[in-house]
Amino acid sequence: MFAKILLSTDFSGCSAEAAGMARSLAERFGSRVVVLHVLDEPATLDPMFRGDIPLEMLRSRMDQFARENMDAFLARHFSGFENFDTMLSTGIPYREIIGKAREVAADLIVIGTHGRTGVEHVVFGSTAEKVVRMAPCPVLTVRQGGKQFVYP
Repeated sequence: MFAKILLSTDFSGCSAEAAGMARSLAERFGSRVVVLHVLDEPATLDPMFRGDIPLEMLRSRMDQFARENMDAFLARHFSGFENFDTMLSTGIPYREIIGKAREVAADLIVIGTHGRTGVEHVVFGSTAEKVVRMAPCPVLTVRQGGKQFVYP
């Protein structure tokens, strides 16, 4: 049913629940999981947050931090499961997720959602919502603390 599942992670609690769902589906259907993390381009970060750190140094630190977090995330959520690949990408998250889904020919995208509403949603937007609207395949959004379903 789903030969390839793209799991997008920001290493949050929402992503942890999405990882559990992606792994469960992959085990059920014999799918390969591609675990993707998208780093924001440092040049788009406000100088107030960057300080005086040169962009190349910031990129290097962000990349190292992402790799360390990816390793920890995989150890926590994919231990004992070997049918997966990883990808790190830099750019605007929803665009990268959609682009990588096309690139790997994903049959399903699994993404955690923070469930922001009101002003918070207007200010921050929703990566998950943009992915749902523009994805080349079905998208499963997983909200932290949501109900689990059980296969018969």
